[in-house]
Amino acid sequence: MKRLIVALILIATVGAGAAAWYRQRGGPDIEVATSPVSRGDIVDTVGATGALQAVTTVQVGSQVSGNIQWLGADFNAIVKRGQEIARLDPSMFDAQLQQARANLSQTRANLVKAESELERTRVQLIDAQQKYARANELFTRKLLAPSDLDAAKVAVDVAQAAVASQQATVTQTRAAVTQSEASVNQAQVNRDHTVILAPIDGIVTERSVDVGQTVAASMQAPTLFVIAADLKQMQVLASVDEADVGRIRPNQRVTFRVDAYPTDTFEGTVSQVRLQPIVVQNVTTYGTLITAPNPQLRLKPGMTATVKIEVARRTDVLRVPNLALRFRPTTEMFAALNQPVPADTLAGGGRSGRNGPPDAIGAGAPPAPARPGPALTPSSPEAGAAPGRPGEANVPGRGGARGRPPAEAGGTGAVGGDRQAAMVERYKSMSPEEQQQFAARMKERGLDLSALAAGAPAEAGGPPAGARPSAGAAPQAQTIDDLFAPLPPIESRARLWLFVDGQIKPVNVRLGVTDGSYTELLSGELQENMALVTGISGVTSARTNAPPAGAANPLMPGRPGGRGGAPRGGR
Repeated sequence: MKRLIVALILIATVGAGAAAWYRQRGGPDIEVATSPVSRGDIVDTVGATGALQAVTTVQVGSQVSGNIQWLGADFNAIVKRGQEIARLDPSMFDAQLQQARANLSQTRANLVKAESELERTRVQLIDAQQKYARANELFTRKLLAPSDLDAAKVAVDVAQAAVASQQATVTQTRAAVTQSEASVNQAQVNRDHTVILAPIDGIVTERSVDVGQTVAASMQAPTLFVIAADLKQMQVLASVDEADVGRIRPNQRVTFRVDAYPTDTFEGTVSQVRLQPIVVQNVTTYGTLITAPNPQLRLKPGMTATVKIEVARRTDVLRVPNLALRFRPTTEMFAALNQPVPADTLAGGGRSGRNGPPDAIGAGAPPAPARPGPALTPSSPEAGAAPGRPGEANVPGRGGARGRPPAEAGGTGAVGGDRQAAMVERYKSMSPEEQQQFAARMKERGLDLSALAAGAPAEAGGPPAGARPSAGAAPQAQTIDDLFAPLPPIESRARLWLFVDGQIKPVNVRLGVTDGSYTELLSGELQENMALVTGISGVTSARTNAPPAGAANPLMPGRPGGRGGAPRGGR
């Protein structure tokens, strides 16, 4: 009997242990995913697509109509300026030239005849004037009747009229000669236009005609050839979205790829941001011209380029993963880690416990402790989004309201006098290390904060901060690109979480440029290789539990709790 009791006790003990082990095994394991703070490069880029084209492209046409008699160039032919590349049939133009020359000879002969007639009428006028003088002398001696004197006077008047008439005839004939000469010149020009010459040195990229084809130049000049000036220098006309065009400036570095060479990366430089908007299906883009060297002639006109415009670059800087910026702790996570919930952790939108969208990095994090200096505004470099709007604040690399740059979020974008003063005050309130880093970043944008803090001009030899330039002090801008203000510094604030001794610890940091995967760390308590929390798995949320059996289910009648009243199988 005792053995039976002992056996039953052993069986009960083993069963209880197995049940406890099974319950523990069935529960979720708490796993904390971390990613270290690393050091590396961060490149903020703007993506776009465009087509390659030659810098200078000339369409060679014909100013006259006719049949193509001869072609001296073909596709890919290298031509020189003034080289004959095509010829039209000149027979009709030769006939027109001969006719114009014949008309010119006839008008010149008419001019000679008219000039001789003019000389004859002048001689007749001189004779009539001499006769009138003798008649007048005889009339004074009363040796000539008055009627004869009047006849002599009429003869003089008739001769003068004849001379004037003949003079007009000569003038008219000379005009006819000039007109005939112009006709000859026009016929000669038309005859010369039957020979098509290359206007520039370059390469023939297109030939649109063949020998024997008729070209008509009545309304517009037909295109015979397309000549690219120099394919060793190409350009990309990229279409940049209107949301990103505010960050594009001339002389920014560009990298792009083409499908013909998928493993090669080509480089270029932004040369122009055109103000002409292109609207396609309610999508507005702006053409951005990018110059790219092509010494090996690998790039060809018409290729589609996938462009990345480098807006900002940071080399060998501390960086944090954006996954850590998206992490939001919940009360369930703190409970699973046996850790008290900080008082300010869930303030401002951390109730759901789900990670926010990628464009809301750092949202809901409380601001860092206040520091001496001017108050931050949405347009200042240190500010995130407008306060009191959870889910839109502290977007690293974007700044300003709704992720826009400060220049588009109500600020001026340029470092004006008031903003310079605020930045100087901010600079003075920083520690020496922060002053060095901040001054280095601003010096890249042409602003010497150390000189401003000492009372010197912002630029060497330049006017004091806030002073208006005198008339004629600087040359006038030739294009609108010269008037673009430099990009403002990119800074924001966020809260990260460290995993230390089995618990998570909040850390407030200031962030800079982001490339979508990593964000520059400007200041804070973080050091390289520190583990940042990117997620906690295995936490059971109360919202995921099944509803009680008596809960109403109006959408599923006939189910437990539904409007049918009875569970399935209870009939």
